[in-house]
Amino acid sequence: MFNDIGPLELVTLVLLAVLVFGPEKLPKMIQDVTRTIRKIREFSEGAKQDIRQELGPEFKDFEFEDLNPKTFIRKQLDNDELGLKEIRNGFDLKKEMAEVTDAVHGRDADSSSSSASSSGTSGGTVDMTKKPEADERPPYDADAT
Repeated sequence: MFNDIGPLELVTLVLLAVLVFGPEKLPKMIQDVTRTIRKIREFSEGAKQDIRQELGPEFKDFEFEDLNPKTFIRKQLDNDELGLKEIRNGFDLKKEMAEVTDAVHGRDADSSSSSASSSGTSGGTVDMTKKPEADERPPYDADAT
């Protein structure tokens, strides 16, 4: 409940509570607050049980955490009824990047794969970590300036 409160902040809150309510009334206030929190928790658990009963047996494994959009999307993407894993596995990022690089440099995809295979790299991939040589200048693009 208080995950983001540090020890110094907690001590400050306790001292502030002692100053505001006084040492005589502080135990009674703590009891009232804990009793209220307990009642709120019991009410929310009762409401969850009522909703589950009203939904019927087809929603017996329904969790209220699934109503969070992030959890809902993650659960739906993990479900492989749509074949998303097959699509994800069929997508080759290195091949796509090589095609984009070839298009930017004005080379044909067929000639780049044959020249890449002859130069020792495999599958038409481009080495993105290779640094350009000192005398090699990048191409000038008049539209970019």
